[in-house]
Amino acid sequence: MASPMEQFEVRPIVPLHIGRIDISFTNSSLWMCIVVVLIASVLTSGVSPRSLVPSRMQSIVEMTYMMVADMVRSAAGPGGLKFFPFVFTVFVFVLFSNLLGLLPLGVFPHVHPFTVTSHIVVTFALAIFIFAMVIVVGLFRHGLRFFSIFAPEVPIYMLVLLIPIEIVSFCSRPISLSVRLCANMLAGHTMLNVFGGFVIALATAGGALAGLSLVPMAALVAVSALEYLIGFLQAYVFAILTCIYLSDAINLHVSTHAEQPQH
Repeated sequence: MASPMEQFEVRPIVPLHIGRIDISFTNSSLWMCIVVVLIASVLTSGVSPRSLVPSRMQSIVEMTYMMVADMVRSAAGPGGLKFFPFVFTVFVFVLFSNLLGLLPLGVFPHVHPFTVTSHIVVTFALAIFIFAMVIVVGLFRHGLRFFSIFAPEVPIYMLVLLIPIEIVSFCSRPISLSVRLCANMLAGHTMLNVFGGFVIALATAGGALAGLSLVPMAALVAVSALEYLIGFLQAYVFAILTCIYLSDAINLHVSTHAEQPQH
């Protein structure tokens, strides 16, 4: 039985080097391109008919659009709708990346499905871009007042303790955002590989052991269904946390005594 971690190995398809820098086109790059092409195809085919009675594909695309729009509106407020295209793009990219990685081996000849979101370098790149965008948006809209998010409205003597905690909490956002997605994909696919190995080992053993292969087979089917649900939930969590982080930059609330209306 092959190692469960072998499925996560990044392999070069077109080796390319600039000096000592490796910029090879890998299987990870290939599947990111497949994800982008598939997303464009699905969304284009879903919105092209524009019929009064929507088709199944059109209904799915419209429901996805409305779900993300409601998510942005509820988490970031009406001002957050300016960032709807970005949040929608992040959601569908993570969703399709998660789901395509669950395709059974052999669906595409000589091309094994690869889950790009199982690699921390991909999820961290997404997270650090979101983190940087939040800072830029916050500074652009509020100037230096943006840094007031590190100073909650508490007695002054407590700020000595709370400000470092708020800074660490804010800076850890890209780490938690990226590790959560990566770890869930990594653990789920490893579990599927292990159960699949049990099925093959018992089925090829013959005799009574072959009958026992039905047990891990049932577990494999159940875990596969669970992984599809987790793939959707992780994309949803990634997107809604993006909205929440953007809300901090858009809806900065600094209520000082001077700013409060006098009655």
